[in-house]
Amino acid sequence: MVDCVVKNWQGDDAGQASIELKVAREESAAHVVHRALVRQLANQRQGTASTKTRAEVRGGGRKPWRQKGTGRARAGSIRSPLWRGGGVIFGPKPRDYTLKMNRKERRLALRTAFQSRVADLIVVEDFAAQLSRPKTREMVQALSRWGVEPDKKVLIIMAERNEMVYLSARNIEKLRLISANNLNVFDLLAADHIVATPAALEKIQEVYGE
Repeated sequence: MVDCVVKNWQGDDAGQASIELKVAREESAAHVVHRALVRQLANQRQGTASTKTRAEVRGGGRKPWRQKGTGRARAGSIRSPLWRGGGVIFGPKPRDYTLKMNRKERRLALRTAFQSRVADLIVVEDFAAQLSRPKTREMVQALSRWGVEPDKKVLIIMAERNEMVYLSARNIEKLRLISANNLNVFDLLAADHIVATPAALEKIQEVYGE
């Protein structure tokens, strides 16, 4: 179990929150998280890169000159890969980069990655009500009060999407806002600071806790 200090909108201590997640053993934790990260990045690839072979390039059906007597190298097609405008040798073709990983293993990796970032976790009381209108400046000032440095990458985890928080945060550079049920390994590892609400921690415990 991990206990965290809860801060309010002004950055003062306002209570305690805890979360208990079942994580991977220390000797296998890095391997499990790495596999989950590689899988996530691979599954984002479109795999639509494509080139044409000499058989697919339009034209080139006629022999450009006779076989002998010209003094030039023999050639059978102007679409040879050796020619400008010809086909491509061993070029990319559309392919599926999808990697599979068992659901239990994926969830274990996610819990392990989250637990590994506890030192950089900042728990803040639900602040959606503090934003009566979308205001980026107020959000930036609040992050500063919570101890987030301006040039650091921040991940904010909410229990559920809030329009005011989204509109206030979307123009802040290096800030990413996600809901608790969209947690993923890449965002957890890429952020310098993780800001979460107590409700988000409860959601994480409910959805991913075992």
